[in-house]
Amino acid sequence: QVQLVESGGGLVQAGESLRLSCAASGRTGFSYSMAWFRQTPGKEREFVAAVTGNTDTTYYADSVKGRFTISRDSAKNTVSLQMNSLKPEDTAVYYCNAGGYYTSTWRGGMYWGQGTQVTVPS
Repeated sequence: QVQLVESGGGLVQAGESLRLSCAASGRTGFSYSMAWFRQTPGKEREFVAAVTGNTDTTYYADSVKGRFTISRDSAKNTVSLQMNSLKPEDTAVYYCNAGGYYTSTWRGGMYWGQGTQVTVPS
């Protein structure tokens, strides 16, 4: 089992930055690929960014490319999402995910955090 705990959400103004963190514990070894997804009410959860477990290859949704950066600290078992130039459409609950993989798109793994709210007022 892998436990994931997100932190760092909040309310920021458009154009500002926010950094989310996800702490992994349990049966990790931290070799899992890690990702961030987000969800707004009435919509499906959507992929945001991912970093692979072995090569640290990163993937991003087109909507966040150039603004968001995912990174991992294997020594601390954490993965972070630096979000710059935030827009109102980035408002969502952000979820940390472990164990996913890339095919033609990023597929989420079986481990999820509880989510953290990010709000960017229009």
